[in-house]
Amino acid sequence: MSKEFIYTEIAEGIASQIRNGVLKAGDKLPSVRMMCQEHQVSMNTAKRVFLELESLSLIESKPQSGYFVSRLMSVKLPLPEVSRPSLIANNDEPDELISRVYENMGKKGLTFFSIGIPSGDLLPQAKLKKEIINATRELRDGGTEYEELQGNLKLRRMIAIRSLQWGGNLSENDLVTTNGGMNALSFCLMALGKPGDTIAIESPCYPGILQLANGLGLNVLELPTHPTTGIEIDALRKVIPQINLCLLIPNFNSPLGSCMPDENKKEIVKLLAEHSIPLIEDDVYGDLYFGSSRPKCCKSFDKEGNVLYCSSISKTLAPGYRVGWIAPGRYKDKIMKLKLLHSTSSISIVNEAVANFLKSGKYEKHLQQMRKALQSNYQNYVQVIADYFPEGTRTSRPQGGLSLWVEFDKKIRTTELYDLAIKQNISIAPGRMFTLQDQFENCMRLCIGLPWTDETRLCLQQVGNLAKKI
Repeated sequence: MSKEFIYTEIAEGIASQIRNGVLKAGDKLPSVRMMCQEHQVSMNTAKRVFLELESLSLIESKPQSGYFVSRLMSVKLPLPEVSRPSLIANNDEPDELISRVYENMGKKGLTFFSIGIPSGDLLPQAKLKKEIINATRELRDGGTEYEELQGNLKLRRMIAIRSLQWGGNLSENDLVTTNGGMNALSFCLMALGKPGDTIAIESPCYPGILQLANGLGLNVLELPTHPTTGIEIDALRKVIPQINLCLLIPNFNSPLGSCMPDENKKEIVKLLAEHSIPLIEDDVYGDLYFGSSRPKCCKSFDKEGNVLYCSSISKTLAPGYRVGWIAPGRYKDKIMKLKLLHSTSSISIVNEAVANFLKSGKYEKHLQQMRKALQSNYQNYVQVIADYFPEGTRTSRPQGGLSLWVEFDKKIRTTELYDLAIKQNISIAPGRMFTLQDQFENCMRLCIGLPWTDETRLCLQQVGNLAKKI
């Protein structure tokens, strides 16, 4: 057994005991020397185990005393309530609020808890620059030619190989590349829906999806959604006669961070297939899991070709590269026609660079580091919220992704909190952005994709102090 595997296996075993409550906050762990004796490993391997657990904020060291389970693990704020939207299609888009929040994107001097993408500090920027240069050299005519319509073959092959991790078993011929994740969703909605059709989604839901559906003239029906397990299947079953298509983010959705259990995914895929209702699956967060393995996708259970699987690297590697893809199942011809009409080709140099990055194994190493940082951030955020936010504050408990959903007492309106925070150069995402209905006024989404620094901590404390003043 390799040294790499030994230390990882030991660390995962201890991490599991901590998460399951076998080891509790404040419990002392064995010394490095005892770890060596117990597991028959070297001193360096034992030290790597403790460094790994420290990086996940699961343990903390105390000088002259040893290692202890972190007190962060004892902080468990109440969960937000299950959403209860009206089961009547609604299109009351919060345009003005969304514009106010997103118009500041890219401005210097702001702390962006509002934008759900990873900070550049968490991304391998230098390595990506080298891949861009290499792609320019390798491609015929320096990448100035169009790619084939279906997209870069090498990239599609690497995506297909990675699909084995979640039970996708895709081939390169199953995939069509797009200019980012939203472009993939846009093609799917245009291919499957027409003005006046009704689409079922989670509630709360990512604002870009709400705006896209509205812009295409679709009626949006929001479904009750649990903060941990996603949409309620019984609610979906009741509205089957009303809907024409469904769009879900089953893995670590934005803004709740919920992850749908496999049995729920399987049941939803079967239910929609029985009624010939297409399912668009947005899986941009699936690689950002905090546990030991990647969750499966709805596409994993698709036997009819009824699931259109969409993903991208926008949340994991390079938001600005705009590299996405679709596995459209039986709707491939419709998607190909739309791509020909709207974009013809993806950006060849960028797609080649990303393909090479995936092929080299650098992507997986990057993801391992990023997942550790995000999990640690989540735990640090919750600790600050417990210490500085108003009494009664609730938070979601994401097992991956970039989002933390915060629910205040009903008397605290987060649109007002946004106005106060932006004056302090802090941007949050008010809950009303994530719905087309009159709900979530006392909620907000926080992006956990920032580097955890003293400045980040102080800004988060400031948000809590401002909320107390409302």
